[in-house]
Amino acid sequence: MSLKRKIALNLSIAFSLLFGIVMTVIYISFNDFRRDEFKERFRQRLEFTSHFIAKSKDFEEEAPVFFNENSDNILLNETILIFNNKKELIYSTIKDKNVTWDDGLLQELDQKKVIYSEKTVPEIYAAVRIINGENYYILTSAFDTNGKSKLEYLKYLLITSYVMSTLLIGFFSYYFMGQFLKPLEDLNQEISEVTAHKLTTQIPVRNSNDEIDVLAQSFNTMIIRLNDVFQSQKDFTASASHEIRTPITRMAFQLENLIKFEQHSPETLSSLKQIQKDVYQLSDLTNSLLLLTKFDKENIQSIYEEVRIDEVIFESFEAVEKSYPKLKMDFLISENTSENALLTIKGIQSLLDIVFINLFKNAAVYSDNAEVDVLITETPSYLTVDVISHGDIIPEEEQTKLFEAFMRGNNSQNISGSGLGLRIVKRILEYHGAEIKYSSPGNLLNKFSVIFNK
Repeated sequence: MSLKRKIALNLSIAFSLLFGIVMTVIYISFNDFRRDEFKERFRQRLEFTSHFIAKSKDFEEEAPVFFNENSDNILLNETILIFNNKKELIYSTIKDKNVTWDDGLLQELDQKKVIYSEKTVPEIYAAVRIINGENYYILTSAFDTNGKSKLEYLKYLLITSYVMSTLLIGFFSYYFMGQFLKPLEDLNQEISEVTAHKLTTQIPVRNSNDEIDVLAQSFNTMIIRLNDVFQSQKDFTASASHEIRTPITRMAFQLENLIKFEQHSPETLSSLKQIQKDVYQLSDLTNSLLLLTKFDKENIQSIYEEVRIDEVIFESFEAVEKSYPKLKMDFLISENTSENALLTIKGIQSLLDIVFINLFKNAAVYSDNAEVDVLITETPSYLTVDVISHGDIIPEEEQTKLFEAFMRGNNSQNISGSGLGLRIVKRILEYHGAEIKYSSPGNLLNKFSVIFNK
C-alpha cells in the first residue's frame, strides 16, 4: 500500500472514531435531556393537579371539566389517578375502562413521598401531597412519544451524517494527501530514472526548505559520491582488463609458437598445452569482464538487435573448438518447433557468444566423451536452448549455489578454472530478461536450459 493511501486511510479511521464518539455523546446527551424534560413536565403536571385540588370547592363536579380543558399535549396518552388519605380512588381520567393500580406503589409512596419510574410502559410519576390537611395520592402516567420520535430522528440523522462524513473525509484525505505528496512522487520518479549511466543527473530542488527539499539535496550529494566511486571502479576494470589483455595475447602467441615449432619432451609439451589452456581461459575471462563494463540492465535494451540463436551457437562452438579440438556437437531442433520458426531473439550477440562459450567449455572440460548435444525449442512465447553433456552430475546441495561467484563443485577439484563462468552467464542472461536452469534428466546427464522470453 502506498504512503498516500496509508495516510488517507489512517486519517479517515481516526476521524471516523473521533466523529463516532462525538455522535454517541450527542445522542446520549439528548436522551438525558429528553428524559429530564419529560420528568420535569411530569412534576409540573402533578403540581398543577395539586393546586387545582386545593382551590376546588366541589372537586368531583369540577374535575372532569378541568382535566378535559387542561390536558397536557406533551404528556401523550396521559392518565391521572387521585386517591384520598384512605387510598381510595376518588378520581380517574380513564373513561369506559376498568381502572387498576398497584397497591404496593401507594404503600411505597408513604415512605418515599415521590416515585418516578421510567422503565415502565407507560412511565409513571407518583407523589403524596398534603392538601387542606389531608393526604392525596396522585399517580400520573404517560408516553413520551414526541420526545422519543425526536430521539429516533436524531439517531438516523447522526448515522447518516456519520456515514456521509466518513466517505467525504476519506475522499478528501486521499485527494489532499495526493496534493501534499506530489512533490515526493515527482522525486521518486526522478530517482527511478537514475541509472549507472545517468549518475551525473541531478534531482531538481524546489527551494521550498521542506523535508522533501532536504531529501533531494541529500540524494544529489549521494549521487555525486556514487558517480565518483562507480566511475573509478569502471575505469579500473576497463583499464586493468585492457592492460592485461595485451600480455595475455602475447603469451598465447609465444606458447603457440613453442608448441608448434620446437621439440619438447612429452612432459614439457603437456605442461605447455595446459598453460596454453589457462592463458586462453584467462583471455576469455578478461574479454568478458571488459565487455560487461560497457552495459547494464537499464541501457542494454536500447541497443538490442535481432540475433539468430543458431548462428550464435555455431560461432561460440567454433571459438571453443580451437582450444578443445576433440569436442563434438550434435545440433538439433525440437519437433515441437514450428516450421515457420525464425530462431531469433532480441539481444547483444557479443554477450550471447560469451554465454554459450562458457557452456560449451564446461561440456568440454567435464564431459566423459567430449560431446555436447544442443536442442532448440521455439514456441510463440519462448525459445529454449538445452545444452546437454555426459558426465558426473552436480549434487543437489551444490545446485542452489551453482551460479554464484567462485562456486566450484566437487567434480572440478582437479580442473583449473576461476569459478566465474556461470556467474557471468547468469548476469548476461538477466540483462536479456532470460534465465538459466540446471537439471539432470538421467544418469550421468547434465543439462543447462537457457530460456528466452519472446
